[in-house]
Amino acid sequence: MAIDEVPGSVGTTTSFSLRMGQAIFSSASLLFMSLSAEFYSYTSFCYLVTIMGLVIPWSFTLGLVDGYSVLFKCPLRQPGLLLIIIIGDWVLSILTLAAASSTAGIVELLLKAGGSICPPKICRRYLISAAMAALSWFLSMASSLFNLWLLPSLL
Repeated sequence: MAIDEVPGSVGTTTSFSLRMGQAIFSSASLLFMSLSAEFYSYTSFCYLVTIMGLVIPWSFTLGLVDGYSVLFKCPLRQPGLLLIIIIGDWVLSILTLAAASSTAGIVELLLKAGGSICPPKICRRYLISAAMAALSWFLSMASSLFNLWLLPSLL
């Protein structure tokens, strides 16, 4: 396998799958958080909604680029563009991990405080939202690492 054929790097079917997974998990996270009208009461929940609102178009757009590259056999191998994708992935990965972690921490705190602040049913939705964000982070970090692995061969 040549270094240009790193599975998971931009323009491969694995990258397409990772990007679509990111978009799906981010959408699910946003959906579970938005099912309750009370999420805006906590800063970490608003932060998660904001970050998922950034991750969804980023992942979906790069998924479309990957799909185009796979269908028309034109791999994206421009170092400058790949560097922008890597930086964007790293920034969004760090922000996604922070959002998922802060949301999970606040939910645990609310659950320990009792059902008066956050009913268990709603808190479970928030926890599922944090889990979906964490899964999105995992896929985002994986695609970022694959692209980072490819970058030195292009320079």
